[in-house]
Amino acid sequence: MTELHCVHILGYMETLKAIASFGALSQETRLEAFRLLVRHEPEGLPAGEIARQLGVPHNTMSAHLSVLARAELVLSQRQSRSIIYRANLNRVQETIQFLVNDCCAGHPQVCAPLTSSLIACPAQSDEL
Repeated sequence: MTELHCVHILGYMETLKAIASFGALSQETRLEAFRLLVRHEPEGLPAGEIARQLGVPHNTMSAHLSVLARAELVLSQRQSRSIIYRANLNRVQETIQFLVNDCCAGHPQVCAPLTSSLIACPAQSDEL
């Protein structure tokens, strides 16, 4: 396999992963579940608690969490009788990196405002 062919395949896979991420987050309940899990990093939350906090039936929440897991946006781990879900922040970072990969085009000052806004988490507000 030539180097150019490998780069093309890798770029295609990155594109497919980004599409999967955006597709998974393009539904209101899934987006809210993901945002809730980000706020509860690194401990995560049991599936039932996610459903309770969002006011979603357990079986519906399970389906939504499955979509997020297939897109690799959440990680799960069994603890006793519960499944604990966590946001996969590495996957989010990969998706953001994919989006801004070509942003600078040799001019880092173009992306400076964007990258500096991603460096630190904003203070928690009561407006969530």
